[in-house]
Amino acid sequence: MNKQFVKYLPTVFIAFVFVQSLFFKFTGSYETDYIFGVLGAWSGLDFFGNYGGYIIGMAELIASILLFTRWHGLGALMAIGIMSGAIFFHLFTPLGIVMPEFNAVGEVVGNDGGLLFTMACFVWLSAAFLSLRDLKNPQGILNNIVNSGV
Repeated sequence: MNKQFVKYLPTVFIAFVFVQSLFFKFTGSYETDYIFGVLGAWSGLDFFGNYGGYIIGMAELIASILLFTRWHGLGALMAIGIMSGAIFFHLFTPLGIVMPEFNAVGEVVGNDGGLLFTMACFVWLSAAFLSLRDLKNPQGILNNIVNSGV
C-alpha cells in the first residue's frame, strides 16, 4: 500500500468530519445548541453553553488546516485533544452517547444511534495513528519537539 495513501486517508477523514461539523457549530443548529447547552448547564459554565460550539469549531478548523501542512503532527495532536474532550463528555456527563436528531423547526424526531460518539472515536483513533507516525518520523514535527527537549 502506498505510504502517502496511509498518511492521507486518516488525514482526509479527520478533516472531513471536522469541516462538515462546522456548519452545525457556526450556524447555531439545534444539535449544537443541545450539546453545548447540556454541557454548559452540567458544568455551570453558561458561556460554554453559548459559545462552546464556536470555540470547539475554531479548534477543529485550525487542526484541519494544520493536518495539510508540515505541522500535521500538531494538527493530529490537536484532534486527539478535541476528541478526548468529546469522548469524555459523551461518557461521563448527562450528554450521553445517543444524541437526539432535530427537524427544521427544532423538534426531536429521533436519535443518531450513537453515530456522533462513534465518529469521535474513529477520529481519535485516526489522530492517534497520525501522531504516532509523526513521532516516529525523523522529520516529523512531534519527533523534533520531543527530541529537542522543548
